[in-house]
Amino acid sequence: MAKPNYAFEKRQRDLAKKAKKEEKRQRKAGTAETPEGTEGAEPAAPAPTTGEKTAP
Repeated sequence: MAKPNYAFEKRQRDLAKKAKKEEKRQRKAGTAETPEGTEGAEPAAPAPTTGEKTAP
């Protein structure tokens, strides 16, 4: 059986904590923008369509 890599797990926890702290800092600053690569960022919702086509 493989030995657990505790250093990797600690690094992942630290990165998650740092990302959460940065997100909270930006939220407090009033900035809606999130840095690229941040997990949990929601994509922009597409505009609703009515199903009717417009003439060109």
